[in-house]
Amino acid sequence: MFEISDLQVSYGQSEVIHKVNFSAKKNETVAIMGRNGMGKTTLFKALMGILPSKGGKIALEGKDLTTLDSYQRVSSGLAYVPQGRMIFPSMTVQENIETGMEKSKTRQIPQDIYRLFPVLFDMRHRKGGNLSGGQQQQLAIARALVTNPKVLLLDEPTEGIQPSIIKDIARVLNEIRKMREITIIVSEQVLSFTLEIADRLIVIDSGKFIHEDQRAAVDADKIRQYLSV
Repeated sequence: MFEISDLQVSYGQSEVIHKVNFSAKKNETVAIMGRNGMGKTTLFKALMGILPSKGGKIALEGKDLTTLDSYQRVSSGLAYVPQGRMIFPSMTVQENIETGMEKSKTRQIPQDIYRLFPVLFDMRHRKGGNLSGGQQQQLAIARALVTNPKVLLLDEPTEGIQPSIIKDIARVLNEIRKMREITIIVSEQVLSFTLEIADRLIVIDSGKFIHEDQRAAVDADKIRQYLSV
């Protein structure tokens, strides 16, 4: 479904992502784990076309996305929820979701969006800036989902969110997979959250993948060591 080959990303002369390779199947959730500053956000921005890649290839269902602009990657089936959520605070919840539907033939928000996020239905006329952090995260995911993606990229979705809401977000992501059968790639530092949603865990360190496990084989203590070094 989604394949990255020898991807290199640089800031100026400094290479930040060093020839990383990974693939994800349809309806698989892959978690990329690492401490702050290890390259997770840089990687996701490169996958989405926000940052140019210096080398390598990004393909979705065999289509080469590497040279495409971000909006073309969205049209090809890639969606992105950035770190910090980036919702529009002065727009209502409904208007925020509708911004993801600019290319859609209808402006009607799909019913399954509000089934997944009932709190957003209740607050659909409230300004996005008045929502809690957890509600804003749900809004950002909803906005990405209305593009009908084949692959959903989520950058640090639990950042700044209280533990009870983190459980809700895990439940929703698992529900999304059942309803939509999409591939989810998530960057994360919270291991308990990752173990609830991911089929596979990859650890990134200084722009390189250094460890990979299927969820059933994960040594939690070993992963925590990578995250706390």
